[in-house]
Amino acid sequence: RALQLFLEIADSCVRRNMIIFNAAVSSCEQCGDWWQALQLLCEMAGCCVQRDTITYNAVVSACGKGREWWQACHLLREMADSSVQRDTTTYSAAVSACQTNGEWRQALQLLHDMSYCHVLGNTFTYSAAVSACKQEWQKALQL
Repeated sequence: RALQLFLEIADSCVRRNMIIFNAAVSSCEQCGDWWQALQLLCEMAGCCVQRDTITYNAVVSACGKGREWWQACHLLREMADSSVQRDTTTYSAAVSACQTNGEWRQALQLLHDMSYCHVLGNTFTYSAAVSACKQEWQKALQL
């Protein structure tokens, strides 16, 4: 329903801004529609609407729910290239995406990147990283 309203706004004379796009992206994240969230992110760039940390966090989380860990990690690199600040939520969502897919090496790399970028992890971040390492218990103990 939220995307339908978004499309209706597009057809009206109301100008779509970051708040409206973020609401639509968050709706996609909630239902795990990573592809639509990614399309909205691209559309924002095409409409010259600024994409912020909140936007990317929702898309990264949607990618994780959609088991698209590589896309979630790509978005972190895109954020850095676009000078959009990555925060604990961003990294936690990406680590969780890696955990869901058993990508323990990438999860550990994200923890390293967090440290390098002076972003502090939280219980969720480290729990996801430990879970990602379940087959590599020695790596999990090092966390």
